Amino acid sequence: MPFLTREIVIDANTALLNGRIDRCVQELAGGSRSHVTGLFDHDCVTLNGQLEINPGRILCVGDHVQVRFEENRRYAPRRRPEQQRHRGFSIVFEDRHLVVVDKSADLLTVPTDGREPHTLMYRVNEHVRREGRGRGAFVVHRLDRGVSGLLVFGKTKDDARLLQEQFRQRKPERQYDALVAGIIEQDRGEFRSYLATGKNLTRYSTDDEDDGQLAVTHYQVTERLPDLTHVTVQLETGRRNQIRVHFAEAQHPVLGDQRYRSDLWKEIRWQHKRFAMHASTLGFNHPISSEPLLFTSPLPNEMTNFMLFSKRLDRKIRQELRTPRSDAAKAKAAARKKRRR
Repeated sequence: MPFLTREIVIDANTALLNGRIDRCVQELAGGSRSHVTGLFDHDCVTLNGQLEINPGRILCVGDHVQVRFEENRRYAPRRRPEQQRHRGFSIVFEDRHLVVVDKSADLLTVPTDGREPHTLMYRVNEHVRREGRGRGAFVVHRLDRGVSGLLVFGKTKDDARLLQEQFRQRKPERQYDALVAGIIEQDRGEFRSYLATGKNLTRYSTDDEDDGQLAVTHYQVTERLPDLTHVTVQLETGRRNQIRVHFAEAQHPVLGDQRYRSDLWKEIRWQHKRFAMHASTLGFNHPISSEPLLFTSPLPNEMTNFMLFSKRLDRKIRQELRTPRSDAAKAKAAARKKRRR
């Protein structure tokens, strides 16, 4: 079938100004809303010479919209990227400049010296190239293996560089949720130190600013549970292992962290092969439009279920201690409670 090309340049007098681009495409190509969605999903729409995949894009004066499609063909919608699940990550947001993903805890962000092939960067890059939605995936920031949550990748080196500059200037909003050992007494606080690197790449705090990098961590207690505390953490800087080191040095290591003070949480029944830490909020300005973007991700089941388990077990122990029983039974319940501390 022959291809048709329809195009328009938005001026100040058109009714399409400040409207959604999908309405413009419908006027140019005709068809149902489902057909118009299919045109976007099959890469038939360009905006100012660049592939456009977001039907909700708002049009401005001077925007050049072009639609190229086969005559008499109905374009059926594909599954949207936001709905797709990939092994190890899911798409939260995607346009022609960046992609925001929700990473699973078992995946490395980038290859280490061991050159692991199946990292998050590799898989997101594969997704972008396979879907024809950009040149690839370029790293902006990282999450440790064992930590789940939100990350952003640029689709070109320039996009990534502009995003990285925001991180260097400490502009993005980054919030984590973590379960840490012990009861933190203060409702909120701050850790400030210089992080240096020791043997086996272990990080530690030092007073020598020439030997380390400034690391600033703000936290707020969300909930105190038996033997542990749920905290929300705001990063002012983004150093490697920053949250893990700061809380471990305060005698409150993150549950599941085998490297930093694991001796302090071994008696707690965290049995998952991951950290009890999740990157739950990510906010930054779009690298091209400067539009503020904010994304959130719910806590993983491992963390929510463990908090429920901890509360139920605590209620059961308290009930046992209140119920009249033999001295031996009371002693056994008291011992169980002591072991949980």
